[in-house]
Amino acid sequence: QVQLVESGGGLVQAGGSLRLSCEASGRAFSWYSMGWFRQAPGRSREFVATISGGGVTIDYADSVKGRFTISRDNANYTVYLQMNHLRPEDTAVYYCAANELNVGLREPARYKYWGQGTQVTVSS
Repeated sequence: QVQLVESGGGLVQAGGSLRLSCEASGRAFSWYSMGWFRQAPGRSREFVATISGGGVTIDYADSVKGRFTISRDNANYTVYLQMNHLRPEDTAVYYCAANELNVGLREPARYKYWGQGTQVTVSS
């Protein structure tokens, strides 16, 4: 069992930055690939970024590549999402999730554990 708690969301102007954190508790954090997803009103949950257990393999959605950076600190059971050059279309609830099978890392259905989400709002 893994519990995940996101923080760091808020309101920011277009072009600004935010850093999201996701603190995990429970079983060995480094066993899990971790992902960030987001969901805007009226839309399905979409993949943002993922990082392997050791932090070696990283993948981003095309819409955030070059602007967002995912990282993890296994000693402190935390995964981060640094978001720069934010755009109004980045507005959504952002969720972190843990994938124990380490496959299908762009697919929300493959993630067993989810946080409660944190709201990110980017004003134009």
